[in-house]
Amino acid sequence: MIKFKNSPLNMEDYQKHSEGIKKLHLAMEEGRAAGSDYLGWLYYASSFDKNEVDRIKTHAKKIRDQADVLVVAGIGGSYLGADAIIRALELSFGRSKPEIIFCGNNLSGAYLEELISYLDGKNFYVNVISKSGRTLETALAFRFLKDLLIEKHGSDYYKYIYATTDSSSGALRKQVVEEGFVSFEVPGNVGGRFSVMTPVGLFPLAVAGLNIDEFLEGFIEGEKDFSSENLIDNLAYQYGLVRNHYYNQGKLMEILVTYEPALGQFAEWFKQLFGESEGKDGRGIFPISVANTTDLHSLGQIIQDGKKIFFETVLDLTKKTSLSVPSSHMEDDLGYLEGERVGVMTKNAQLATLIAHEEAGVPNLILELDDYSERGLGYLMYFMMRACAMTSYLQGVNPFDQPGVEAYKTNMLALMGNPSYAQYRQALVDKLVSKGLI
Repeated sequence: MIKFKNSPLNMEDYQKHSEGIKKLHLAMEEGRAAGSDYLGWLYYASSFDKNEVDRIKTHAKKIRDQADVLVVAGIGGSYLGADAIIRALELSFGRSKPEIIFCGNNLSGAYLEELISYLDGKNFYVNVISKSGRTLETALAFRFLKDLLIEKHGSDYYKYIYATTDSSSGALRKQVVEEGFVSFEVPGNVGGRFSVMTPVGLFPLAVAGLNIDEFLEGFIEGEKDFSSENLIDNLAYQYGLVRNHYYNQGKLMEILVTYEPALGQFAEWFKQLFGESEGKDGRGIFPISVANTTDLHSLGQIIQDGKKIFFETVLDLTKKTSLSVPSSHMEDDLGYLEGERVGVMTKNAQLATLIAHEEAGVPNLILELDDYSERGLGYLMYFMMRACAMTSYLQGVNPFDQPGVEAYKTNMLALMGNPSYAQYRQALVDKLVSKGLI
């Protein structure tokens, strides 16, 4: 379903790299690659228990029938994938019931206060997603939400909470056991940013009324198409190799380009997937995104005339529309477009921009996908995951850990007075005082 176009590498180049790619592929498949404990996503969709899929759909239907709002509390991989798919596929205006709201992904007191006020008088359920139950942003939001449910439903509050967490340990699993929440499992061998096709993503998608069978089928099709050791046949590995090729040429940033506003949150998922997987040991391509044609009127200038440290990956995927330009007596100089389909105009804008940027020294790759649906987006996500793993291994890093995240967490928890981090607090305070920041 995907076409990978405008690659700078030819068949001879692919053949030259084929043995190296094959070795990395076999290391993944045989569990010998770095981070192999977290390769459970490779064939998760095709092996997922159908009874568990049915259980997810049953509970999701209950919420759809009864709720005004489902509040999903999670951060990073615990929410970005589901948010990306829901925003891509729901209507841009007049969103259907129940409304899906995401929280627990920031430390804004104003956001929480506004959410609490918004939920007043509404029938809402909560899906809290955390492997440990101790992630600060998510756990804090869940405290407020749980208190609201206790105030609203008394001793029946637990009937309105669904927990997606570790199967056997952690603070949230303890609450599940003690308080009786319905729960779903976060697989131990699948990291957060690779987890959208697990209950982490499937439950919110099902509550949103999306077809999770088709979404999983997209992943299964991806498993078939992008699990070949043969580079000539594997477009995901070709994309990963080309990304690494540009990186070695000094292109340190990748711009994901979309032309469909609904794909904005998909770009955020893309940025976490690649940024958190590759960015280690002083290496990694910095992922950013633009939403064209909107951003051609802002960031387009620096892409065209700025320092040439980036390449672009154009996601050629838009919602189908039959909308055509109407006739008008307005003097807007658009008479030449009357009768033209807006979708054709979008394509022309994409091609015009590609030529302009390439002539200015910004390489453009194209990922073309016609299937704008649950199935198509699942397929695209699997493609991205395979490509991300391969690029990371080509750069010599473990795609599945995130050691750099711990630095800010240690500082933050120490400053907030967490007893487990007390030994770091005074040194941090002294540094901040010396900088005049406190």
